[in-house]
Amino acid sequence: MDKIAIIGAMPSELADIRKTLSNAEVKKISGFEFFINEYKGKTIINSCCGIAKVNAALCTQVMIDNFHPDCVINTGIAGGMNTAVKVCDVVISTEVLPHDLDPHFLNDYPPYCAVFTADETLIKTAEKVCTEFSVNSFRGRIVSGEAFISSNEVKAEIQSRLNPYAVDMESAAVGHCCYLNEKPYVSVRCISDNADDDGNMSFDEFEKIAAKRVADIVLRMTEIL
Repeated sequence: MDKIAIIGAMPSELADIRKTLSNAEVKKISGFEFFINEYKGKTIINSCCGIAKVNAALCTQVMIDNFHPDCVINTGIAGGMNTAVKVCDVVISTEVLPHDLDPHFLNDYPPYCAVFTADETLIKTAEKVCTEFSVNSFRGRIVSGEAFISSNEVKAEIQSRLNPYAVDMESAAVGHCCYLNEKPYVSVRCISDNADDDGNMSFDEFEKIAAKRVADIVLRMTEIL
């Protein structure tokens, strides 16, 4: 894969990537800034999409239409949703879907798919890098919705329906967009909190640590893809 797209929701999720990929060419399209670098024989384009599914879908589509990447990596932090997953562990998406939408609306109407499967090569590459960096990682379902989950009650309800490993606000939209465009994708998320009653406190404490960890993993992925 010679041209790789990286999408993060918040500036903090891309800060460490941009420190390494300095002196980027920046193009502004449809309100998004795209940072373009040549890095170890690859063209890397990264963009900060903003928080939540609409922003993520728009940015992904603009990225695909204008830069035609070979794959899309969604990076950043997330809330843990499985008891085995701890803060600063990494969850690599096997599939993504929204947790705040009845799947009937996606299954029975376009795009006739409610669960968006990640690319196996990208999953294996992420796992390989996590092993190389001695980072504890999990393959699993990531769910997305229009809320920061910081409630034991809400967390338990999502777990009972969907059995995810992580929750965020963008992965499902990136996966949905890549599915429609037939682009390989994966979401690689480092856990910043446990999406429970202590979620806000944990997020504030571990956001920068988690963002740095996943940034290092994604950059290494681009080198070996």
